[in-house]
Amino acid sequence: MGQMPPRYPRDFHGHGVDRPDAAWPGGARIALSFVLNYEEGGENCLLHGDAASEAFLSEIVGAAAWPGQRHWNMESIYDYGARSGFWRLHRLFTETSVPVTVYGVASALARNPAQVEAMQNADWEIASHGLKWIDYKDHDPKDEAADMDAAIKLHTEVTGERPKGWYTGRCSVNTVALAATRGFDWISDTYDDDLPYWARIDGRDQLIIPYTLDCNDMRFATPQGFNSGDQFFAYLRDSFDALYAEGVAGRPAMLSIGLHCRLIGRPGRVQALRKFIDYVQGFEGVWCARRADIAAHWAANHPPQPRTDWHLMERADFVAAFGGIFEHSPWIAEGAHALELGPAHDTPQGLHNALCRVFRAASDDQRLAVLRAHPDLAGKLAAAKRLTDESTAEQASAGLDMLTDGERAQFDAQNTAYVAKHGFPFIVAVKDHDKAGILRAFERRIDNDNATEFAEACKQVERIARLRLEAL
Repeated sequence: MGQMPPRYPRDFHGHGVDRPDAAWPGGARIALSFVLNYEEGGENCLLHGDAASEAFLSEIVGAAAWPGQRHWNMESIYDYGARSGFWRLHRLFTETSVPVTVYGVASALARNPAQVEAMQNADWEIASHGLKWIDYKDHDPKDEAADMDAAIKLHTEVTGERPKGWYTGRCSVNTVALAATRGFDWISDTYDDDLPYWARIDGRDQLIIPYTLDCNDMRFATPQGFNSGDQFFAYLRDSFDALYAEGVAGRPAMLSIGLHCRLIGRPGRVQALRKFIDYVQGFEGVWCARRADIAAHWAANHPPQPRTDWHLMERADFVAAFGGIFEHSPWIAEGAHALELGPAHDTPQGLHNALCRVFRAASDDQRLAVLRAHPDLAGKLAAAKRLTDESTAEQASAGLDMLTDGERAQFDAQNTAYVAKHGFPFIVAVKDHDKAGILRAFERRIDNDNATEFAEACKQVERIARLRLEAL
């Protein structure tokens, strides 16, 4: 058994052109998820055993880490988030009855008991935001896994409940896979969709609820970000309007809004959030929900479906399954299996594209052999019942298995004349035609020059291949 060719892990297909109807509760046109990142007390700091001070997401735009030193101004800015910003946001969300999901850094939660109690009294969901709010991109997987386990343990001690959701944020390429093995109801360390979806990880179906970095107050603390609350409000409003319109059109989606106590909790910014809440509460069919509620809805209404995983098939199985897609030409499936396939090829259009690449890259003689492998329409092989199963079904779908004597004689004459001129059988995707339409195509195409008809026959072969894949 040979080595598996390169396989591409990223999934560019997702829900595809016809994303599912989310079927939000009550027929809602949109689901809104307000997320409060609670990081104050979990950031990089010498007091927390870190080697340097924090440098990310504060009023000090472009700050640098100070190795071996405490950054008093940075610490003070984070302290504001806990001491003032949190309570301002708590009042806003409780007064407007908007549910919240908290991404809670476990060590931050442990240092902020009053805020944790307020979150729980408000029935906010508290998901895990890791042990410490640090960057894991360079961590060894074992060290990252150890921190995950420590985060779960500390979170459970502080809140009294094991976290059901996970978001690291400053993650590594291993984060989602590591979290998936720890039994979370949902994971949000992706930014790749407007709807939840199921990912197959280590043999388990894991629910992913994508998060956002654009509808996020972090852009108040980054270059080319928001300079005023009005900009933040306008961006949230436009995002809501676009997705709400899609919901009205029958494609409801989800909008996440990412928040931080030390950023949006400032008085000069919080009014933008208040304006946005007032705005969306003026629409009917808006479901404001915690991520736990979204996860429960998705699991109940959109459970994981059987996956094809065609791109992961062994060569022999792949060729056995798809070797007949191009008539009597298994070498095309062999060539497709050798390409860099990925999840985007686990669909009829994706696999069709891979097979067609091999066909199109072949020499004229190789493609001519594929054309000649096709049977005559209603010809001798059909009469002798020696067609492939695919060709038998296709010809029957156009009624070619029930011809009158006159019709059969007409097809025989057309077949003979066509092959004599072009050197290969007349090929047409019969599913697109009835008997009369096939005969008209015969008459129209027989007068083509050989190069034009060769190109047309190749297009028809590709069309037949697509129909066969869809029939699977």
